[in-house]
Amino acid sequence: MRTMKRSVLSLSRATGRFTSAARVLPSFLITGAQRCGTTSLYRALAQHPLLLKPVLHKGVHYFDVAYSRGPAWYQAHFPLRVSAALLHHRYGTRAQAYESSPYYLFHPLAGERIAADLPGVKLIVLVRDPVERAVSAHAHELARGFETESHFEYAVELEATRLAGAEELLRESPFALHHSHRHHAYLARGRYADQLDRLEPLVGRERVLVLDSHRFFAEPEPVYDRVLDFLGVPHLGYPVFERHNGRALPRRVPQVLARALRDHFEAYDARLVRWLGGEPSWRR
Repeated sequence: MRTMKRSVLSLSRATGRFTSAARVLPSFLITGAQRCGTTSLYRALAQHPLLLKPVLHKGVHYFDVAYSRGPAWYQAHFPLRVSAALLHHRYGTRAQAYESSPYYLFHPLAGERIAADLPGVKLIVLVRDPVERAVSAHAHELARGFETESHFEYAVELEATRLAGAEELLRESPFALHHSHRHHAYLARGRYADQLDRLEPLVGRERVLVLDSHRFFAEPEPVYDRVLDFLGVPHLGYPVFERHNGRALPRRVPQVLARALRDHFEAYDARLVRWLGGEPSWRR
């Protein structure tokens, strides 16, 4: 079955590359952050008839780990222009394609590539309590086999060593991959303000929407409304909101470590106020 699935995907990609010029490019991207509800938002938006997800899978990961494949490979992942035109005719509003790759926010070159290749694109970023995010990311990477250190506190201790020189390598060798930068950045990925401040001069503040994922899961309707307003898409009813990719945490974080991490993130969380329009929910 797995071999058959790979064959179907390979054939679909080949067909997509052949017809790439006849396909749309995304109007917006869900760029992260990892373990912050990106899959749940992606699937909620996919229920809107004018929002077109990739043909094959959620995250294309072109602007971070697959940039060497070229623009035709990327465009091959999206729906045909004729399909978008039919939807435009039916609803009287332009259909918009999108994808969700949560490593885009953290990769040092992704923002520059997005700005160059998709002028005018809008970006959606979800953020959550960075301590919870770090613990969730560790459990996620452990379950996927990308993490070998089973104790979260030890993985945090290792992070600086694991990530040393990673950004420099990725900038000097643009098509390089760095395992720890992608899979072991438990604290670094939670310093959201640094990543948002890097994006701002590249795409402009007005084209970035930052959402508090705790609010999205508690009251999804008003957050969904904000997203549609941001995209300029008509409201056609609410989708079914579900939580995806949740993972039970293996153990509670020791109180001393949790308190130290909250202190570590305090200054970064404070800088989110201007992006969220208020204090992050986890700091209230």
